[in-house]
Amino acid sequence: MSPPDPSRLRSLPSITEVLGWPEVAQRLAHEPPDFSVRVAREAVGAARGRLLAGQDVSFGPPDVLRVYEQLKQPGLRRVINAAGVVLHTNLGRAPLHPKAIARLAEVAAGYSTLELDAESGERGSRYAPLVEHLRALTGAEDALVVNNCAGAVLLTLAALGAGKEAIVSRGELVEIGGGFRVPDVMRQAGVALKEVGTTNRTRLSDYRAALSEQTGALVKVHRSNFAVVGFTEEASVKELAGLAAERGLPLFVDLGSGALEALHTEGLGEEPTVRSAVAAGASIVAFSGDKLLGGPQAGVLVGRRSWLAPLKEHPLTRALRVDKLTVAALEATLELYRDGQADHVPVRALLARSAAAVHAQAKALSARLEGVAHRLVETVAQVGGGCLPLSALPSTAVALDVPNADAVHHRLRTGAPSVVGRIVDGALWLDLRCVAEADMDALAARVREAVGA
Repeated sequence: MSPPDPSRLRSLPSITEVLGWPEVAQRLAHEPPDFSVRVAREAVGAARGRLLAGQDVSFGPPDVLRVYEQLKQPGLRRVINAAGVVLHTNLGRAPLHPKAIARLAEVAAGYSTLELDAESGERGSRYAPLVEHLRALTGAEDALVVNNCAGAVLLTLAALGAGKEAIVSRGELVEIGGGFRVPDVMRQAGVALKEVGTTNRTRLSDYRAALSEQTGALVKVHRSNFAVVGFTEEASVKELAGLAAERGLPLFVDLGSGALEALHTEGLGEEPTVRSAVAAGASIVAFSGDKLLGGPQAGVLVGRRSWLAPLKEHPLTRALRVDKLTVAALEATLELYRDGQADHVPVRALLARSAAAVHAQAKALSARLEGVAHRLVETVAQVGGGCLPLSALPSTAVALDVPNADAVHHRLRTGAPSVVGRIVDGALWLDLRCVAEADMDALAARVREAVGA
């Protein structure tokens, strides 16, 4: 590539010139001066970068206004999820039920009884609105909520096992996402990891043989984001709970996915419920609020009151505590389970959609895209969020057979509303599993805009 012609770089206008262009001046007339200068600088800088890359550049008001529109968009904005992943971590995982959204708005708009006991007028607990729901739904004696499940694991290990050993199967030393691994979390909690068994087979006798005066806890981690199949064996929660009880030790179960009720959906495998782990004798069970439970991001801890007490008194509890918005959204979500409306929780509803319903929606989108080169393809959607790794949800996608699918996808992602699909064999696939009926017209309009139809 030949170096750029210096005269072309010098031909770019100054910031003052750009701000003086009538179209630009009119659009930025009510913006703060510093922001207007930022718009002009970023637009000129982008043009300079293209010139330095050897590209032909024609720079004018539309380029500046494009930068302006991009900068005015919020960084966190709504997305139409056409990627075919229900609990898409990059897209915020679980969408909330309208009841939870309304509760959020109500609490956010003013003051609340976050740490006020309205009956006595004394200071109360921010967890109080959640504890009774969690006890009733899981069968546990007590509950605590922190900011996420990794935080729940860290708090539990630090409160119960600091300076001691925690016994874990080698087959459960998982990476829980974002590069965070169970051994690393244990190290930060001041717990010495003691591995037992092998990757595929760990027996109760392996745990028993590893017990010593240094043992602080038995730990079982649910392999929610991968599966071990074939020649396998593992100790059950019930077996480990019995062994822990013999020695007066806690059994901590990191369940992760947080299924409060069993899922009965085509393409999904078995997923242990929180209640089953509690009933089997686990001392403490940790799970996520924003996965299969379908609420906001949170780390929920339920179990024996005697074992949860040290967690509530630990300094990390304050560092990891949830805010009023999380409490509001989680309480409203738990109320749906309490009232027998679990199937109305958006995540569960998306997982339960029939293949026929998704296919019909794909056909409806196809009808809206007349003139755009596309085809319907049968595909498989994923649960995502580190849940049910062997799941295969039958789905249907609209595959856009357009030139430069990556560029079209970029235009869809950066527009409003943002649309996220996936590239497969050079085509852009829009999976309908997670697309709301209310978003169909907007999705079709965005596609037509992105392909220039």
